[in-house]
Amino acid sequence: MMRGWMGAVLVMSLANLAEAAPQEHDVVIYGGTSAGVSAAIQVARMKKSVVLVEPGKHLGGLTAGGLGWTDSGNKEVIGGIAREFYQRVKKHYDQPAAWKHEKPEQYRLYRPGDDAMWTFEPHVAEAILRAMLAEHKVEVVLGERLERTPARGLKKEGKRLTALVMESGKVFPGKIFLDATYEGDLMASAGVSYTVGREANKQYGESLNGVQRRLNQHNHRFVVKVDPYVNPGDPKSGLLPLIERGPIPAEGEADERVQAYCYRLCMSDVPANRVPFPKPADYDEKLYELLLRNFEAGDLRLPMKIDRMPNGKTDTNNNCAVSTDFIGANYKYPEASYAEREQILKAHVSYQQGLMWTLTHHKRVPQKIRDQMSHWGLAKDEFTENGNWPHQIYVREARRLVSDYVLTELDCRRKRQTPQSIGMGSYNMDSHNCLRYVTPEGTVQNEGDIQVSPGGPYMISYLSIIPKKGECPNLLVPVCLACSHIAYGSVRMEPVFLILGQSAATAAVLALDEGVSVQQVDYTKLRKQLLADRQVLEAKVPVRPGALTSSKLAGIVVDDDDAKRQGFESVSSSLAPYVNQGYRHDGATDRGKQWARYTPNLPQAGKYEVRVSYSPASNRSTRVPVTIVHAEGKTTITINQRKKPPLDGAFVSLGVFRFEKGTQGSVEISNRDADGHVIIDAVQWLPRKP
Repeated sequence: MMRGWMGAVLVMSLANLAEAAPQEHDVVIYGGTSAGVSAAIQVARMKKSVVLVEPGKHLGGLTAGGLGWTDSGNKEVIGGIAREFYQRVKKHYDQPAAWKHEKPEQYRLYRPGDDAMWTFEPHVAEAILRAMLAEHKVEVVLGERLERTPARGLKKEGKRLTALVMESGKVFPGKIFLDATYEGDLMASAGVSYTVGREANKQYGESLNGVQRRLNQHNHRFVVKVDPYVNPGDPKSGLLPLIERGPIPAEGEADERVQAYCYRLCMSDVPANRVPFPKPADYDEKLYELLLRNFEAGDLRLPMKIDRMPNGKTDTNNNCAVSTDFIGANYKYPEASYAEREQILKAHVSYQQGLMWTLTHHKRVPQKIRDQMSHWGLAKDEFTENGNWPHQIYVREARRLVSDYVLTELDCRRKRQTPQSIGMGSYNMDSHNCLRYVTPEGTVQNEGDIQVSPGGPYMISYLSIIPKKGECPNLLVPVCLACSHIAYGSVRMEPVFLILGQSAATAAVLALDEGVSVQQVDYTKLRKQLLADRQVLEAKVPVRPGALTSSKLAGIVVDDDDAKRQGFESVSSSLAPYVNQGYRHDGATDRGKQWARYTPNLPQAGKYEVRVSYSPASNRSTRVPVTIVHAEGKTTITINQRKKPPLDGAFVSLGVFRFEKGTQGSVEISNRDADGHVIIDAVQWLPRKP
């Protein structure tokens, strides 16, 4: 009897132990961002077991957190699961029942004939992503946060991860792991190489990285003179809030700052579906003194970008000098503890709620602005469990992996061949401001805002989402991937994260099937699978209407992208004509300090007609000095860029000169003594008979 009783107890104990043992999954994904969702779907489609673990209560990250205005660039390079998502958005709005607060014909971005739709309400996005996960029977676990205490949050065998350990004590064993968080918490805990902040330009041979005062010539800056001191004109009184005392590194040098965060508000101007902007309990009027002084100095721009979503809603973003970006308040966020992050997030909520209340009610805000704001409130049927406030802050940049291939400005501009493409980006290299400082003239200014087009789609390397060889062999990082600060400014778009999540999952499954590390995945097989799954891995750079193609022009043509330059960093294609993807301009700044030198490789000595292209406009300089270095010396000619170019609708002739064979000749354009914007585009050498 005793032996039988003990045997039964032993059987029951073993059964309970087996029931309590956590299930091992082929792939464990930490982070329910858009990348995490697409990765989980792809693993399921490839017939492997997967669990998606999200620290919060929602899925989709910013895609479902208020960013309904899809920053996509060229939509032709969005394929695979990413395009499926946007196609499902379109199918949703094809249903009459989807239009509760307006008619579809009233919404200009709803086009019945399109295959996909790129703007949407937050709750619609999350519902679609959840439905896609449910269709593939993906196991989803919400509210489980990684234990980040060293040596407690992960289980490892050597450098290989074997399980995630959560704060609750729950364990998620796995064979391959994906960090799909915006912060890179799993990546950091795994001990792989990463960085935070801006690199110096010289580190990767870039021109847009590091501290950038000079290039901040866009909307998101002070365009009037605003005093930075508590008592105007008195430096001894101290600086107003949100201004840094310094010191600030030199132009183009590195620092540890990250671009500003904000919440992408979903507002409504439908009376039945809006609630008033709340005034935070800790409202501090001093936080908005810069805003009020900026208005009083004459800047009457509405300081926010309001993009229309369906049903009378918006995706509201930062704009102008003082807006929703809480500049400087997020520096500690990437490496902060959970408790510290909660305080940072609370401060962001309070600041942004106070901003909206101030714009709507404060008597020092111009009546024109208050009248505009009076039509808006928070959307009543969005984020209902969170006081109609977004549940996800826009983490524009946190930690970034440092791998054996760091994607840089050179990749975005296609200045080098990017290896092993797993998807494409095409949006502007876009950094929001990183700090606010006092100028030498004693006024306040913002720093770090860069918006430069890459000129078309570019490839993203598989090597940028995996750790270095010799580091963790079973981890992929599709969100906090290896990019320089300025390249990440383009890569960090939600469609790209959807793309990279799917590609990372595909590589994870191939690593499992082949029994190799993620660093040893056969790219030929990976590429074949990605193409079979309708990912877009390369694309021809589009030539826009009104553009000329250098390869189709006669003679020898050197474009602005191939010129040696100092300055001329601003890129545009807003006004035709131009050659190839666009042209550059000097921003009407730094007179005499910006120049571009064009050097042709001439096939033979002889006489050549030299022509220069530019797009004319009323804000151009009437005196642009162009120096031709030829076989008989130097000749400087001044051109008027307000006049329409007479040749091919784009070029003006500088004359005929004799050149030696090879690269001894050149043309240099500068902004010395200019009286407007100076444009640089292409220079053409046409052979002429002696």
